[in-house]
Amino acid sequence: MHIERKEEYYVKLILHDLGEAFAELLTRKSDHMINANGKYAPCQGCFSCWTKHPAECFMKDELQQACRRLGQADELIIITKNLYGGYSTPVKNVLDRAIGTSTPFSTYRGRQMHHTLRYGRKGLWKVIVYGDITEDERTTFTYLAERNAVNEGYERSEAVFLDDIARLEAVL
Repeated sequence: MHIERKEEYYVKLILHDLGEAFAELLTRKSDHMINANGKYAPCQGCFSCWTKHPAECFMKDELQQACRRLGQADELIIITKNLYGGYSTPVKNVLDRAIGTSTPFSTYRGRQMHHTLRYGRKGLWKVIVYGDITEDERTTFTYLAERNAVNEGYERSEAVFLDDIARLEAVL
């Protein structure tokens, strides 16, 4: 009897705030993308994506399935403009709408309390930051990326800082 092995499927997702200017480049680098274009409502904090409709937002817009899309990513690359050592507003709104990637239950990971993962462990949480950034903001962003990676179940994190967005292809 011949049993076919199921080929592993690796999901690399890019979440970005670059608009359409880099669409062709980003499409070449990943099949899965979320454009943080701001054409959606911010999170209402209702927690329905946690309890009533797991991993699905009640708002019927392009981010309704953001929890599932982000949760199923083995590698997440976030491209964001620096905003005082944090994500740009459109990127932060997408991340807020994806709270349903975890459950409301808690567990210990790395001797710290975190929400239980809905989609299991993942590989790389990579943040590519562009725009003016001070050394203190770099430190803050690196720490933010590390903590977000742990909280979302990623095994490792990386923060890359670009003085010139034209160098983006080299770091993807």
